[in-house]
Amino acid sequence: MAWIVLVLAGLFEVAMALSLKLSNGFTHVWWSVSFGVTAVLSFGLLSYALKSLEVGTAYAVWTGIGAVGTAVLGMIAMGDDVSPVRVASIALILAGVVGLNLAGAH
Repeated sequence: MAWIVLVLAGLFEVAMALSLKLSNGFTHVWWSVSFGVTAVLSFGLLSYALKSLEVGTAYAVWTGIGAVGTAVLGMIAMGDDVSPVRVASIALILAGVVGLNLAGAH
């Protein structure tokens, strides 16, 4: 259950980052509200997941989902540049998260 909560926390982190971008420096009210709501949800779910998961692994997974999800959605939906180096970097982040999970498996 903690892993499902952690993945949801990571997805809310992606929504938080995209809402922050779309708030345009907190000048668009509804995107600013969206940022606040998704930030609270993301951190709250992370906090809940940390009750039963190791902090290093959980934090790495949470930030990995946030970083990869935000980068990919930025390229797909927001016109961010796509390059082989960016795609390879995303793959390295994923490899790091998987590696941490494997190292922490008992």
